Amino acid sequence: MTRRRISSASPFEDKIGYGRAVVDGPWIFVSGTTGADAAGILAPDVVTQCELTLAKIGTALAEAGASFKDVVRVTYYLPDRADFEPCWPLLRKAFGEARPAATMLVAGLLDPAMKIEIEVTARRSDI
Repeated sequence: MTRRRISSASPFEDKIGYGRAVVDGPWIFVSGTTGADAAGILAPDVVTQCELTLAKIGTALAEAGASFKDVVRVTYYLPDRADFEPCWPLLRKAFGEARPAATMLVAGLLDPAMKIEIEVTARRSDI
């Protein structure tokens, strides 16, 4: 099997040298993803940022031939631990069926306006 890269056309992909996701055989590795909209604007609240983040991840997974049901690992990064719980309903909706292994870390993000970053690893079972 060959390695395939998935781009989201984020300007950071070229500036830093990474891709939104990498597909390697049955494995899909989605880079840390934040909740800026198509214009690069960050919503002021964590729930909206989480929704946009999950939408971007869902798009990358779909392009790789997978879905949230295929996620086996998820890592959440938040600058403020108090922002995690308001996201739980969205996270449960996205990941509840897969029940992936998960970690939440409190960490500074690239832009102080970023309130959540999520990365996932998925494995397609049909390959």
